[in-house]
Amino acid sequence: MKLFLLALVLPLLGAEEKVDLRIINRIKTEEFQNSKVMEHAFYLTDVYGPRLAGSPGYKAAADWAAREMEKWGLTHVRLERFTFGRGWTNSRFVAAMKEPQYVPLIGAARPWSPGTKGPVAGEAMIAQICNDADMENFKGKLKGKIVLLQRPTPVVPETVVAMRRLTDAELAAEAVAPDPSPRSPFSYPIPASNRARGGCPAEQRVPGQPYDRDAAQKRRNKINKFLADEGVLVAISPSYTGQGGLVFSSAAGTRDDKDPLPPPSVALTAEHYDRIARLIQRKQPVRLEFDIQNRFIDDTRDSFNVTGEIAGSAKKDELIMLGAHLDSWSFGEGATDNAAGCAVMMEAMRVLKTLDLKMARTVRIALWGGEEEGLLGSKAYVAEHFADPADMKLKPEHEKLSGYFNFDNGTGKIRGVYLQGNDMMRPIFEQWLAPFKDLGATTVTIRNTTGTDHLSFDAVGLPGFQFIQDPAEYSSRTHHSNMDVYDRLQTSDLVQASAIVASIAYHAAMRDEMLARKPLPKPTKRGEGRK
Repeated sequence: MKLFLLALVLPLLGAEEKVDLRIINRIKTEEFQNSKVMEHAFYLTDVYGPRLAGSPGYKAAADWAAREMEKWGLTHVRLERFTFGRGWTNSRFVAAMKEPQYVPLIGAARPWSPGTKGPVAGEAMIAQICNDADMENFKGKLKGKIVLLQRPTPVVPETVVAMRRLTDAELAAEAVAPDPSPRSPFSYPIPASNRARGGCPAEQRVPGQPYDRDAAQKRRNKINKFLADEGVLVAISPSYTGQGGLVFSSAAGTRDDKDPLPPPSVALTAEHYDRIARLIQRKQPVRLEFDIQNRFIDDTRDSFNVTGEIAGSAKKDELIMLGAHLDSWSFGEGATDNAAGCAVMMEAMRVLKTLDLKMARTVRIALWGGEEEGLLGSKAYVAEHFADPADMKLKPEHEKLSGYFNFDNGTGKIRGVYLQGNDMMRPIFEQWLAPFKDLGATTVTIRNTTGTDHLSFDAVGLPGFQFIQDPAEYSSRTHHSNMDVYDRLQTSDLVQASAIVASIAYHAAMRDEMLARKPLPKPTKRGEGRK
């Protein structure tokens, strides 16, 4: 009877995952003693950043990454195109308050807005325009003015530490299975004191509530046309979050040339914006000056993903994929978002190739374009190679992809992995991560996380995973800010992540079986997963 019961229980426990400690030791030795991850990051940031999709910086970074992969001996290195829209780049930004005192202003040009066609100066005024009534109220009053688009909002002193790591208690809470698995609280953890400032009520996102992007874009297009038609010299927005000289902002226009152009548009750090607004409210004349050179790129409407491979052997037609998005926002250098991820994934491939590890499956890297505009690159790639979530007609490659691993939550070290609702992967990840327990990678959670390219794979029923990472300064200081620069990258964290990713890629490539899959989703008219 005991033997009979044991025979029933053992299959439920699952087979022991094969973990090659000798290979892991070789990977750790190469990465810890000869890491090139910060060299990759240097080129992606100081040399080629920022890398806004459709810009010359993005193209230069993609060409450099392809050359590096070829130099290491990766095969099938290519730039795979997808439709994107018009590009945009900024080449000059000068901003100053001329009266009542001269002050150089900290700010940046907002993407997809035109330049000023040389220096312009004018009187500043406040005109918060949220609806048709506001447009009627300001009609005929804005010509030749430099317009502040929001009323001032007092800066709330920060009460949280900008640089932080997940505590043992937080990780333990993250590992507890919710019912059902909602978005993780560690996905883009924005401190309460650092949330969006001011603005129109319709633009404020309510946590847990759906956000109608189409309606919001139509509203912005209408306001942009009004401001341009009224002859506004420059439209100014405050940094939507942050302080201490940080500038965060969304795009002013769009990559679709059918949409109306806004006037020249800038974002200023909250402190400078609020000083100007306070002067205006106290009836003190304020005169500002700007010289902004922006350029729309209309000669090509495509962007591209960068891919390369290490060919497998016995199962070379089966595939493991590593990925991160190469494009960045237009401020700073795109260091934590997401040169960090690209550097880690490139380094994992370099380590695997340098060690000349013979893997059964092919390992492919993909550096995605257009992630910031809605996961455009990875969605296009998945639709072309695997399936379109709109109809879920599976292509031959769909059955050949074992799994996809993504890195896109800043510079923080890997602390575990999100199963994305795929509990069949729990024992596998637990055993893959066990040799890295002393490096802090311990947590396997059933929870989902959103906002990045693993969603494009998950949307068509393919195993796609994003790692749990320490928050570091991601949402408090660097994400989409002018301070997303090389200096904010943490070398030891990226080295740790590179070793873990290389090990996971190797073991996934060497498994007897492909990774477990969730049931196929039903077709949907609109793919999920927008950043």
